[in-house]
Amino acid sequence: MKPLLTVEQLVMRFGGITAIDGLSLEVPRGRITAVIGPNGAGKTTLFNCITGFYRPSAGRIVLHTAEGEQELTRLQGHRIAREARIVRTFQNIRLFAGMTVLENLLVAQHRELQRAARFSLAGLLHTPGYRRAQQAALERARRWLAELGLTQYADLPAGALPYGTQRRVEIARALCTEPQLLCLDEPAAGLNPKESAELNALLLRLRDAHHLTLLFIEHDMNVVMNVSDHVVVMNFGRKIAEGAPQHVQHDPEVIAAYLGAAEDAEEEKPDVEVGNA
Repeated sequence: MKPLLTVEQLVMRFGGITAIDGLSLEVPRGRITAVIGPNGAGKTTLFNCITGFYRPSAGRIVLHTAEGEQELTRLQGHRIAREARIVRTFQNIRLFAGMTVLENLLVAQHRELQRAARFSLAGLLHTPGYRRAQQAALERARRWLAELGLTQYADLPAGALPYGTQRRVEIARALCTEPQLLCLDEPAAGLNPKESAELNALLLRLRDAHHLTLLFIEHDMNVVMNVSDHVVVMNFGRKIAEGAPQHVQHDPEVIAAYLGAAEDAEEEKPDVEVGNA
């Protein structure tokens, strides 16, 4: 089966700095792929290229669908979420703090509502077509609230919720767009052990029950090792390892990148495990 997404010889330069240097990788369809690496490895730059925040200096990013190949590097950035249905969350939560949780999920569906409203006329007249679209948006929002255990918070201001709950609201909001690929930027950042365990269960449920393809950046190796089907390891903008979590965990080059070990010492300590980084 073809992967959902392929990155081919990607290069991203900022002036004289090369943040990504000839990176190639695959995101398997219906699986969870983690991108890991030390700080400054280029992980967030990769996400920004995939989701259209940056236009790469060279290389291709290709989405493989039933209709054929779609080269994301040829799309304007704002069209990637709409046309390719690739959406993301951010390391720093970006909810509308003053809006309710339900309103945050409805905002994520504004394009469909705008289209149904014919950019205000049908909405002002409250036509049957607009009412149907509005009801569908509400039902979709409530379904994801229930799925993520957030129904009791629907009418509360998003900014008043505990940090871990806000993380789940952000994921629920992204899911309301019905993504083909959901990109999560450090979803476990700031979570306590109980919240991290709940996140693990959620990601696995999204994969298994909803057949969703997930790509995430993470420093918490407990999350990476417990939920990932596929791991890509980056260092200095390059891929240094790729494969199953158990494989990359014991890769000497990965251990060296995380622990700063000299190459000649790696052969003496092949069983060192990569810990939290």
